[in-house]
Amino acid sequence: MQDEINEKVIMLSIKGTKLTARILQKAIKQLLSQIKKGMDKQTIPHGKQTLKQLMRQNAGVSNIEITGENIKAFEHTAKKYGIDFALKKDVSESPPRYLVFFKGRDADALTAAFKEFSAKKLTQEKKPSLRKTLSAFKEVAQQKNAERGKVKHKDRRIER
Repeated sequence: MQDEINEKVIMLSIKGTKLTARILQKAIKQLLSQIKKGMDKQTIPHGKQTLKQLMRQNAGVSNIEITGENIKAFEHTAKKYGIDFALKKDVSESPPRYLVFFKGRDADALTAAFKEFSAKKLTQEKKPSLRKTLSAFKEVAQQKNAERGKVKHKDRRIER
C-alpha cells in the first residue's frame, strides 16, 4: 500500500509572471483544500445516520418498528454490532411509532443485535429493582429502630 501512495503524482499549474515561494505556498494550500473536500464527499457514514444518507448507499433498505422507550438501548446494541441505521418517527398515529431503517445486507447482524437486545431487556425485567429493595430494607430498619426505643441508663458504679 505504501508503494501505491508513493506512486501518485499531482499536477499543479499556476498562471503568473513571477513564481515566488509565497505564490507556490498559496497554490499548494489551495490544492490540498480541494483534495480534502473531495475526500470528505467520499466518506460513507456509519452507525446512526439520516434516511437520505442511508438511501444514497444503494444497498436496499428494510425497516422494523420499535417503541420509543427502547431507542437508546437499541442504538447502543446497533453500535456494538456496527449496523448502519436510520430512525424515523411516524407521527400519523396517536402514540407515535418509530421505524428503524437498515441496509438489507445488515439483516443478519440486526437479528443478532435484536436477540441480544431482547435477552438484555428480559433479564432487566426479571431482576428486582434495586431502589425498591433498598427502600424496603430502609422501612424494615426504621421499624426495628422504633421498636427498640431509646433507653438510656447511666450506671456509674464505682468498684474497689
